[in-house]
Amino acid sequence: MAGILYLCATPIGNLGDISFRVLETLRNVDIIAAEDTRNSIKLLNHFQIETPMTSYHEYNRVEKAHYLIGLMQEGKEVALVTDAGTPAISDPGETLVILCREAGIPVTSLPGAAACITALTLSGLSTRRFCFEGFLPAEKKERKEVLAELAQESRTMVLYEAPHHLARLLQELKEVLGNRRITICRELTKKFETVMPMTLEEAAAYYEMNEPRGEYVLVVEGKGIAVKLEEARQRWMEFSVEEHMQHYEEQGVGRKEAMKLVAKDRGIGKREVYQALLGQKQG
Repeated sequence: MAGILYLCATPIGNLGDISFRVLETLRNVDIIAAEDTRNSIKLLNHFQIETPMTSYHEYNRVEKAHYLIGLMQEGKEVALVTDAGTPAISDPGETLVILCREAGIPVTSLPGAAACITALTLSGLSTRRFCFEGFLPAEKKERKEVLAELAQESRTMVLYEAPHHLARLLQELKEVLGNRRITICRELTKKFETVMPMTLEEAAAYYEMNEPRGEYVLVVEGKGIAVKLEEARQRWMEFSVEEHMQHYEEQGVGRKEAMKLVAKDRGIGKREVYQALLGQKQG
């Protein structure tokens, strides 16, 4: 009979966030696969768990996955933990889950802390629709393509970033997305938890003057209706009011109705449209 893989969520800071179910599982499985055994041993020692560990990380994730699958095919039970939070989210555990599914090994998840969800709920931005991007790719071409996609994303976006890359990322987001709202989170669930709602311009300026410390979660406003309307307004402002009017009149729209549409597009009143047209005619 095949064993099973348990995905065990561990605290992202506060040890009190671990669940009783995770503790029981970590005590009873045959082996714990940990992203960094030096980090996880502190957690196990704190809760007096003596289950043996093996390393499972980015650089051995395929080779070690086959080893772990072999153990589970022999009937062993394996728990997977990451350094903090839920395994397989922006984490090499993704590969192990895929290979277990292909091998017919049962996989179950023991829910708990996740930095992306914690930050999203604290952000003050829309949580109805969101997407998780994790760490952006380092390769320049792929990174540029991903940023271009994010510029059109209407959902709230959640990203991760290391301190030494934060200033660069904020500058890139400001240049590509414009001055969107952002909430910057660090030290989540810890004593010095920091949640900073601001704009991308404010964030980029702040971290030019202040050294980033710790791992960051960025929650960025999507391209909502307000952003789309402002972008459309800016495009229309490149045309004169008369050219804007001609756009509608050439489609068969009457002049009075065209004036209403122009006023709406430009975010101004109909009187302002009339005065602009009168001024152009007198000119």
